[in-house]
Amino acid sequence: MLSLSARPILSAFLPKPKPRRLLLLLRPRRSSASASALTPPTPRTTTPDPPEDADPTPLFLRPPTHPVPEASLAAFRRRAAALVPPSAPHLHRHLRWLLADASAPAPSGADPAAPHLLRAPLDELEALWLRHVRDRRPFQYVVGNEHWKDLVVAVRDGVLIPRPETETVVDMVAAVEGFQDGWWADLGTGSGAIAVAVARMLGPGGRVFATDVSEVAVEVARLNVQRYGVQDKVEIRRGSWFEPLEDVKGKLMGVISNPPYIPTDDLPGLQPEVGWHEPKLALDGGKDGLDHLLHLCEGLSSALMPGGFFVFETPIS
Repeated sequence: MLSLSARPILSAFLPKPKPRRLLLLLRPRRSSASASALTPPTPRTTTPDPPEDADPTPLFLRPPTHPVPEASLAAFRRRAAALVPPSAPHLHRHLRWLLADASAPAPSGADPAAPHLLRAPLDELEALWLRHVRDRRPFQYVVGNEHWKDLVVAVRDGVLIPRPETETVVDMVAAVEGFQDGWWADLGTGSGAIAVAVARMLGPGGRVFATDVSEVAVEVARLNVQRYGVQDKVEIRRGSWFEPLEDVKGKLMGVISNPPYIPTDDLPGLQPEVGWHEPKLALDGGKDGLDHLLHLCEGLSSALMPGGFFVFETPIS
């Protein structure tokens, strides 16, 4: 939902006659769109964590250097499918996707009896599958990506998985007249999905400053920026909200954010894929879910140029 709002909490610092404007994406409050608790529920299984020296590279970005005979691959498929409970038929689809992401396309004219080239050894794929099925680890963390808007966004443990609803934030930016040559800030960028998507629409004068306090998020955001070749449009800065943006205060056409908005008391009831695995930092919005949003609103008066926009996502009950 796109709307313009002049909320009372902002009336003290909205300049006239060119007020800063708010574009709200209102998302229904539901557990599948949220993430972890301050103290996440204890997983029901004790599947071992991957070794510390495990390759952190997303599966789909690894080179296919592991030859596996067809018989071994078929045996893995049978073992993996046998773990799928009748109540979760979608896991069969996930298994097909896992093998697709892990496999290199066979060259034309290749010998059908030749070994398959995989991007990870079978024992690692088996461990990844067990964590997905038994520990309900999100599939996006298993394969290391999420298909979002027209992007394939790299993600990993510790980084919020982009949701389809958040694509609307990018559409809202595109609806702002003259956005192509403006300077934008993406606060709490996470995977950098919003920053990359906006950057791909910008003109020669446009720029996105993306901030996040999480070291893991900064690493993943930089990876996505490099993969899509928008280094000249996106600058990733580590720090909390507006703190890394002192040098661009008052110069921003718009601020974009999908801030944490889940009330603390609601966190224990989230579905396991979210509450057990997604980062606590990303969605705990405090007692009423508004702590971070109010903090962002308070900083807008000095961050935005007159007439600037604040594009953000927030739930509705």
